[in-house]
Amino acid sequence: MTFTPLKIALLTVSDTRNDETDDSGQYLVEQITTAGHLMAEKKVILPDDIYQVRALVSRWIADNNVQAIIISGGTGLTGRDGTPEAITPLLDKEIDGFGELFRMLSFDEIRTSALQSRALGGIANATFLFCIPGSPGACRTAWEGILKDQLDSRNKPCNFVQLIPRLREI
Repeated sequence: MTFTPLKIALLTVSDTRNDETDDSGQYLVEQITTAGHLMAEKKVILPDDIYQVRALVSRWIADNNVQAIIISGGTGLTGRDGTPEAITPLLDKEIDGFGELFRMLSFDEIRTSALQSRALGGIANATFLFCIPGSPGACRTAWEGILKDQLDSRNKPCNFVQLIPRLREI
């Protein structure tokens, strides 16, 4: 089977990171491009603001050239963490197993602290969306444990890529 590169948009949600200090975002850019995927847009950093996040992600969802969106940061429990609240209203379907699997994988690494993650996956306008914690370890866990394989058309027995042609079915 041949590899199908996806066009992936990447957003870092943080009040404190910038291009120089966003190690998690840089890690994800490297993994996405090393895997053979394309960046749909240069990595973007936005503050923890529900409406700014929702506006940008809505634009990406409406862009038929964006096939997947990865958002790192803003998935914790503090007052400023609002990524799930920004994204959930935009989803047509949630991928419940994404957050469950992420927390299971995280449990092996950080034990019960995995409960503090509100990782989320879903689909909107035939675009896959994944919200993951912003720490470098969490980004590695999400990429290595889930996304690398599920965004690879060669992964067996199934993967998200093979579903793309069918996401617009009525």
